[in-house]
Amino acid sequence: MVHRNDPEVITRLLTVPGRWAVVGLSTNTSRAAYGVAAYVQSLGHEIVPVHPQAPTVHGAAGVRSLADVAGPVDVVDVFVNSSLCGEVVDQAIAIGAGAVWLQLGVVDEAAAERARAAGLDVVMDACPAIEGPRRNL
Repeated sequence: MVHRNDPEVITRLLTVPGRWAVVGLSTNTSRAAYGVAAYVQSLGHEIVPVHPQAPTVHGAAGVRSLADVAGPVDVVDVFVNSSLCGEVVDQAIAIGAGAVWLQLGVVDEAAAERARAAGLDVVMDACPAIEGPRRNL
């Protein structure tokens, strides 16, 4: 089954304040995750940087893995290579996240199907910093 993004899910995830765990977010300002995380924060969401080095980014304390995030996670925003994202999606399912957002260029149909089957909303191959302005956010 080929995943198709639901425009209503995208709008809801972007507009309803939530807690976003941003996997792959570091202090490297040249990486897309850095700017996208700032945009997500500007929409009123809390971010949790998830990176092996656990850096503080945009004032938010980082953690080394999704399992280390204290408290609920509404969206797991995935900034890792497609070949690695299946493991991140499985971790998102394990922590009870509400949604996974696979960034532009990150595609794993099997992982998306596992997430949907577990009851998570799924956005794949899309970017909040592109989808938000399309919605005048």
